[in-house]
Amino acid sequence: MNQLEPMFSRAREVADLFRLGRDVEAVGVMVELFDPIQSLVDGAALPVQQDWAQLLTLMLACQEGQNWLGLADYLEYELLDWLQAEFGG
Repeated sequence: MNQLEPMFSRAREVADLFRLGRDVEAVGVMVELFDPIQSLVDGAALPVQQDWAQLLTLMLACQEGQNWLGLADYLEYELLDWLQAEFGG
């Protein structure tokens, strides 16, 4: 199992929680998901850090607008694709 697989599983879990309307629970799990991702990003090149900041901004906009389905899509698709591209080797 590679280092990304637990993050992928957690991201899918969070996305499912948002889709089920369990947003309070999902936000807590999302924060836990972001900790190991941030650790990866901290050691990455500046363009990777900038991409992460942009993705976070988009997800935050969904969260602030209570667009839970949009946030779920970002978590399950955009985030996972980005993680695979940047850290998947």
